Amino acid sequence: MNRLEVVEVNKTFGKRKILNRVSFGCKTGEIIGLFGRNGSGKSTLLKGIMGTLSMDAIIIYINGENIPPSEIFPKKLIGFLPQDSFLPKEMKVRDVIPLMFPKGEEQDKIFHASGVAAFDCKKVGQLSLGELKYLELLLLAQLPQPFLLLDEPLSMLEPMYIEKAKELLLALKVTKGLVITDHYYKDVLEIADRSLVLKAGSAYAVKNEQDLARYEYLKA
Repeated sequence: MNRLEVVEVNKTFGKRKILNRVSFGCKTGEIIGLFGRNGSGKSTLLKGIMGTLSMDAIIIYINGENIPPSEIFPKKLIGFLPQDSFLPKEMKVRDVIPLMFPKGEEQDKIFHASGVAAFDCKKVGQLSLGELKYLELLLLAQLPQPFLLLDEPLSMLEPMYIEKAKELLLALKVTKGLVITDHYYKDVLEIADRSLVLKAGSAYAVKNEQDLARYEYLKA
């Protein structure tokens, strides 16, 4: 079992404290839901862990070893799904898959995944948002990284692809630990083992919609 611990994250933009001593953990077999209103620091936190955004302070342990954010990507410890697509728009899906995964076994898992045959001849730029996000999740699923950070993987998807994505995420947690931030809070609460909400720079444990309302993420 792999264990990720993120400790004492601090981030200030100007005079505004975005993250104030935020800490959380995640291990193999867990999905952690991360909630918060726009501007609360969800994406900032994920980018800080990945080392793509400098933090005022951050400590990361993986299996008890202190890992600097700058080593997370090179050592293939954590995979990251950003809100903006990372795939080349002019390439066909059938060409993108072997470009990222030259080995046949990994290719086969993606090509044979439910629903992929319906759009594998399309260019990436022609995919619907649901098709695109689902494809990106399938690609990340084949990475060797033991942890995945997913920034809004469900937002704006049509119901069919939300269900496909949720099935994939539940299957993934057998071998990985996942942290998911998304405004589709009901879907995240449904599949998450534990959840946090960011408010005024701090992280609070939540279990249900009533807790989210208490911390003013939802209307009471």
